[in-house]
Amino acid sequence: MKKLQLYINGDFVDSESGRTYTSINPATGEVVAEASWADARDAAKAIAAARAAFDHGPWRKFSAAERRAVLEKLAERLKERLEDFARMETADAGALIAKSRTDIALCASQLKYFAKMSEKYDGALHPIEGMQREGRAYAYTAREPIGVCGQIIPWNFPLTMVVWKLGPALATGNTVVLKCAPETPVTALEFAKLCHDAGLPPGVVNIITGDAEVGEAIVKSPLVDKVSFTGSTEIGRHVMSMAAGTLKKVTLECGGKSANIVLDDADRRSSVDGSLYATFFHSGQVCESGTRLLLSREKHDEFVAAMVERASALRLGDPMDPETTVGPVVSEKQMNRVLRYIDIGKQQGAKAALGGGRATDGALARGFFVQPTIFVDVDPSHTIAQEEIFGPVLSVLKYSDVDDAIRIANDTMFGLAAGVWSADVARAKEVAARLRAGWVWINEWHVLSPSAPFGGYKQSGIGREFGEEGLNAYTELKTVYQDDVKTREGRFWYDVVLPQ
Repeated sequence: MKKLQLYINGDFVDSESGRTYTSINPATGEVVAEASWADARDAAKAIAAARAAFDHGPWRKFSAAERRAVLEKLAERLKERLEDFARMETADAGALIAKSRTDIALCASQLKYFAKMSEKYDGALHPIEGMQREGRAYAYTAREPIGVCGQIIPWNFPLTMVVWKLGPALATGNTVVLKCAPETPVTALEFAKLCHDAGLPPGVVNIITGDAEVGEAIVKSPLVDKVSFTGSTEIGRHVMSMAAGTLKKVTLECGGKSANIVLDDADRRSSVDGSLYATFFHSGQVCESGTRLLLSREKHDEFVAAMVERASALRLGDPMDPETTVGPVVSEKQMNRVLRYIDIGKQQGAKAALGGGRATDGALARGFFVQPTIFVDVDPSHTIAQEEIFGPVLSVLKYSDVDDAIRIANDTMFGLAAGVWSADVARAKEVAARLRAGWVWINEWHVLSPSAPFGGYKQSGIGREFGEEGLNAYTELKTVYQDDVKTREGRFWYDVVLPQ
């Protein structure tokens, strides 16, 4: 069993209270690690360390090339330990081992992307067109690091979320206090060791555990300049309200209830398998999962029959087993949440064409497994069609024509992602243009890139992660106006107030 400490100001330390807790393997119920449990006092120490490191430490003075070298070293260290991190992530979070290996490899490559992007934030000055007057004036903008960044991440992609938060913050010269999810602390705190070994100065990266008490301490602190939060819309609202007290910059990537529209001309095999992948990948614990499937009334029955046949072959089991295709949900609490939504769906009149309960056969009884569930006879107003479940549950809805499909797709408070399947790409693009979502796939799902902005419309969030938009969110934009007139007489406008 691993024993994990907090990482504050370049040291691995126990929490102020001395309290620890255990992280549980969701597939077996066994203890994976014992980790220090942080409280507001630990958060205050981490924030103070980040503040001092930003205001007085060397990191802010590093050149872009020096920051790039540190991030590339961090990427290499992670790549060297790919298998180790993959196994830790699978044991701690329940992700399939193949997925974990892919995620860790992507994390290493994404760190290299952020390393390269750091050179765009090298202190360069950018002249402002229209304000340049030779001999009289020069004006320019400069992007500067925003300061101390508080980052709060969820449990569904533990290390991926660490990299997605730390990468752009470090590339642009900031310091960080990151709170990992209490359900999945292992790879986040293990990653702190890589940060330590890669040569990051003390206080630049601080990684701690804890619950809402720690999160609130980070968000409310006047020493923190920016907060980046990924999680539910409900908590995102709370983060936003707390941040208002100090008017700190906020990036929120919140919930989703993504609509997946299959047009009648779509390739059957691709759209069936793609729709199952959109829903059941990582047991449905993905914010942009395609959990609302929209089918035409004419094609509904045959499409659902094909889906049920294909989904029946999904294999629940130990995520370390390469033959497993669906693993557990992250915790008993999350399993009970998903099962409660399944019960609500049945009570409101939806019918489970597949699944509809907990999986308890054999060794599955030891873990937190939910059967892949496909609901039909779902009305757009049903709870399971409106609220984020975050589990392997698909709601199938019928539409009469394309306009009706778009109306149903947009009839939700969320707007994180959406998808369209069609053999006619031009037609699919027309549909995509009418969907109120921050990311739309055409004939695909779950493909993201650190070079492409990701974020939501409506109550799915504020701001964007990835791409230049995501990195710019970790900077302040400064405008400087330089007057080149040499004499008082040349500044004739002063006469308005102070005549000569």
